[in-house]
Amino acid sequence: MTIIYEINPPKILDNKEPSNNEINLLLSKLEQRVSSISTLCDGIHVTDSVLGTRRISALYAGKLLKSTYPNLQITISMRVRDKDMNSVIQIVQRSIEFGLDGILVLKGDPSKENVSDSGLIPSQVVNQLNQLGYGEKLSFFLSLPSNPNFEKIQKKIMAAPDGFMTQVIHSAIQVQRISDKLRPIGFRIIPCILLPTEKNENSAKFLNLDWTAYKENPAKFIKEIHNIAGDVLITSPNDFTFAKDTLSNLQSTKY
Repeated sequence: MTIIYEINPPKILDNKEPSNNEINLLLSKLEQRVSSISTLCDGIHVTDSVLGTRRISALYAGKLLKSTYPNLQITISMRVRDKDMNSVIQIVQRSIEFGLDGILVLKGDPSKENVSDSGLIPSQVVNQLNQLGYGEKLSFFLSLPSNPNFEKIQKKIMAAPDGFMTQVIHSAIQVQRISDKLRPIGFRIIPCILLPTEKNENSAKFLNLDWTAYKENPAKFIKEIHNIAGDVLITSPNDFTFAKDTLSNLQSTKY
């Protein structure tokens, strides 16, 4: 059972650039958290400035985790809204150098400090990276709505990523529909599940998520989704304790 846990790098709390010592201290706290679940999951996905909030670089968080836990699959998100193609390529090259397993290429939310837009489109970025040969050394993923219109995502399909990470889902029907369409033509599907806990309720409301169907038994739901898609991305941005307990439950009943 392939279980990936999504983790946010530490926030940068003021406008000044943190010192190396401050970065190391913040990342050590992240590493301690991952240490407690490293035997309970198969991979860690590191986000990149969710909702435009400044955080420690996903790339360097990924580097730390891969060097510490080489047997875990480590993937990162990469925003292209605030990057040009040269900086994208630099991140890809460093990711390969650090031994990372993959990158989710996404547009990204506008930054609170900088509302400019580079104009880069994730599907075009993946297509260009594949043409440059980087896809032979690193897996690239694109994001997918939980209820995609397949006619409108043809550019994403034609970009030939290794697979798609979905936005948060709430039903097996959503995942079955995506998997039936895209897995037979070679794409890896990684559905994202937000854990149903009181501390995550604001996130659920923001995403208009209805978790009624799996609130009472999230572990059972996670297993059902895995059986359909082959992968699961678990996110619990405000309740790590519940996430750890859920991962432990899944590990104890793994089949």
